[in-house]
Amino acid sequence: MEHTTQAEISLLSILPFVLMLLSIALFPLFWNHFWEKNKNKLYVAIVLSIPVIVYLLINGFSHQLIHTMLFDYVPFIILLGALFTITGGIVLTGDIQAKPTINTLFLGIGALLASVMGTTGAAMLLIRPVIQTNKERTFKVHTILFFIGIIANCGGLLTPLGDPPLFMMYLRGAPFTWFFHLVPEWFFTNALLLIIYFIVDSYFYKKEPASAIVRDESNIRPVKIQGKRNFIFLIGVVLSVAFINDQYISLLKSNHYFMYLREAAIVLMAYLSILFTPKLLRTSNNFTWHPIEEVAYLFLGIFITMVPALLYLELNAKHLGVQSVSQFYYYTGLLSSFLDNTPTAVTFHSLALGLGITTGNLVAGIPELLLKAISTAAVFFGSMTYIGNGPNFMVKAVAEENNIKMPDFFSYMFKFSLIVLLPIFILVQLLFI
Repeated sequence: MEHTTQAEISLLSILPFVLMLLSIALFPLFWNHFWEKNKNKLYVAIVLSIPVIVYLLINGFSHQLIHTMLFDYVPFIILLGALFTITGGIVLTGDIQAKPTINTLFLGIGALLASVMGTTGAAMLLIRPVIQTNKERTFKVHTILFFIGIIANCGGLLTPLGDPPLFMMYLRGAPFTWFFHLVPEWFFTNALLLIIYFIVDSYFYKKEPASAIVRDESNIRPVKIQGKRNFIFLIGVVLSVAFINDQYISLLKSNHYFMYLREAAIVLMAYLSILFTPKLLRTSNNFTWHPIEEVAYLFLGIFITMVPALLYLELNAKHLGVQSVSQFYYYTGLLSSFLDNTPTAVTFHSLALGLGITTGNLVAGIPELLLKAISTAAVFFGSMTYIGNGPNFMVKAVAEENNIKMPDFFSYMFKFSLIVLLPIFILVQLLFI
């Protein structure tokens, strides 16, 4: 990196990255049938990656490409895959009364779980029980919308496991426990969302037909958890991420034979989950490998094509005019809303590195306040659209499978995120960042 100059990174080399992100945003809206097949996502990723690989090799950036794939992509996919595998073996069943207090409690528990098992894991664990509980209710779309906001996004702010952008910051040197500093932002945002949800759900509960309330009260089955041993494997993943790193094990830094020790431990937890979870449990959970395949293929393209963009940002950061903490917060938030929040967080971390600030309290090589702004904005603003964070579309798909008519892409924004989420995120910036 130190041998590069401004002229060596062509703006044209960033085009495949832009096209990759546009593919993710636009294909589901306009060519959904083509985009449903994972192999087509892989083809798009490969086609857009090839010119970038050739460009990087010809211009002497092979080191950056290899580093991105080995130290970013591989750990990223292994962690997400393990969390997906382990939580897929935990089955939560039952049908309790869908009162506002019960629904709010569900979402509150989800906000806590999101930081432990990841937003994807918590969302996939809880979405079906929440739908089952509200099956007899007439008004339930608002519950799914707040579910996306809280469980699939804002709940995941407290650990690197919570949301992929945070894991990328962890891989760049932020200590596991540093994310606990974001408790005020996490608590304020989720508490406010839960209070608003309770008020909204109470309003709709009063509008429910009497027959729906009677059906809801008569169809009650106690909540039951199966596949409990998977919680042991989940704890194993948490401990692996927290303690198998060069802060605690110096061998990881000095000996390349041990560089994937953490990933090996995480893969072992996932393998034990497959080994010790009855297949019937995964079947009853509607578990398939389709979602994690989709993530693996899309992010293969994202991680390769974003290398020139990251290099360009590091080299030109001082000329782009993004320097204040609030600018980092809102620009990260804006791009996290309409692009995927993981590459957005990585991009702005590179931008912060490029500012060359070496004094003050640095975390992951950048000022702590900038890291706080990037991390918080990436996680929170991922909930602004269906495409901001992976679990959003997954939750929408499960809801629609269960005959809940979800708002379209723009209606989601105008009826929910712009009027409920955005004011809260602005308050977070004014109060904490």
